[in-house]
Amino acid sequence: MKKKLRIILVWTLVSLLLQFGAYSFLNNKVQKVMAPVDSEPITLQLKSTIPGTDLTDVQISYAKDYLAYMENGTLKVFNLKKDKVVFEKKSPSNDKSFGVLTYQWLPDRNTLLYFYAKKNPNPVTYVTVYPQKTTTKTEIQTPTSTSTDPKTEDPNQKVNKEVPKVVPKEVPAEPRTEKRYGNPQITELYSLELPNSDEETAPDDRFNQTIDQFPAGGKIEELVVSTSTNLMYLTVKNESTELLMQIDVMKNVRTLSKSGESIDTMAASDRYGTLFIDSKVGATHQVIALEGTKRQIISKNTSDRILGIRDGNIYIGEVENNVLVKIKTTADLSELNSNPSLKTVWEGSIPFNKNVRTLIGAKGQMVVYDHQTAYIVKAGQLSEVKLHGDENYVSVDGAELMQLTKQGTSTLAELQPLNP
Repeated sequence: MKKKLRIILVWTLVSLLLQFGAYSFLNNKVQKVMAPVDSEPITLQLKSTIPGTDLTDVQISYAKDYLAYMENGTLKVFNLKKDKVVFEKKSPSNDKSFGVLTYQWLPDRNTLLYFYAKKNPNPVTYVTVYPQKTTTKTEIQTPTSTSTDPKTEDPNQKVNKEVPKVVPKEVPAEPRTEKRYGNPQITELYSLELPNSDEETAPDDRFNQTIDQFPAGGKIEELVVSTSTNLMYLTVKNESTELLMQIDVMKNVRTLSKSGESIDTMAASDRYGTLFIDSKVGATHQVIALEGTKRQIISKNTSDRILGIRDGNIYIGEVENNVLVKIKTTADLSELNSNPSLKTVWEGSIPFNKNVRTLIGAKGQMVVYDHQTAYIVKAGQLSEVKLHGDENYVSVDGAELMQLTKQGTSTLAELQPLNP
C-alpha cells in the first residue's frame, strides 16, 4: 500500500514539474511576442553619388540602404550601396495635382508606401434606368344583348342592366437615361517592396486599393502609420476642405475629422494604433487622442503640441513664441482617459519654428533638427550637433544622419551614425 502511494506521489510530482516547465516555456514565448527584445538600430557609414541636384522630400529607408526622393515630379528610389536608381514613378501628365502625392517608408522594413493620382478618363457616366411598371384601371364594356328588354305589366319589376367592369392593366414605363457624376480624379495606394540592397532583384510595386473618397485636387499634408495595428492616417487639404482619413487593413476608409477642424501635427501609437493630433477649432487648440471616432482630450494647454510616441510613452512639447521650452510625457495605454497627468522630463530652450523636423528615436531620445543643427534631448540632457551638408536628414529611428552636398550636376550623400 505504501509502495503504491509512493508511486502515485512521484508521478504526481513529475506531472506538476512537466506542466510548470511547459507553462514557463509558453509564457516566455508569449512575452517575446508581446514585448520583443529591443534590437540596436541599423547604422551605416558610406558615401554615394546621386545624379541630379534638385532632390526634394528625401527619406532614408529602414535598413539605411535606400533613398526615396522627388525629382522634377518623379518619385525615385536610389540604391546607396550600388549607386543607382532602381525605381521611378512619373507623373501621368503635366498637371501638378497628379502623380505621386506623398510617400513614406515603413519603420520596420524596406517597404515604401505611396499615393498616386491620375485623371479619371470617365468622370461622367450614363446609366439607363428602367422604372417599375405602372398600373392603370381600364373600363371594359360588356356587349349589349340583341334582344329587346322583356315587357312587363308590373312597373315595379327590377330590370338588370350590365355595368362596365374596371380591370387593372399593366402599362410598361419608358426607360430613361440618367447622368452620373463621379470623382474626376483616381487616387491609388501602392506599396513598393525593396529587396536586399546587395541583390539584383527588381522592386515589387504592388497596387493596394483605390481611395474613392479622396477629394479631387487634394494635397496630403501628413501621413502616419501604425504597423502593429495596420492602421494608416492622413490629412488631406484642397481649396474647400480639410479631411482626416483612416485606412485599415481591410481597405476600409473612414473620415474622422470634425467640421471646421484644422490639424497641425499628428502621431500614431506603435502599440495600439491610437491617433494623437494637434486639433484647432476656432480659437480652441487641444491635443486630442482618437480611438476610432471616440475622442479624448489629452491636453487643453494651447501651448502644447504632440511630438511623437515611442515604446509606451507619449511625448508632448510646450511651445512658446516658436521655442520648445518643455517636454512632457504620459503613458500610451490601450484605454485612455481625458486629461491624464503629464510628467515633465526636460526644460530648456530649443528653436521650434515651421522649418524644424521632430522625431522620437529608438532609444527614447528627442531629436529636433533643421539643415544646420540637430538638438538631441536624452535622459533629460540637451546636446547639439552641427550639421555640414547643404541639406541634412535624420532617419526615423534617430540613429542615422545623412548629409547631402551638391557637386556640379550630382549630389553627394554621406551617411554616418548620429551621435550627440
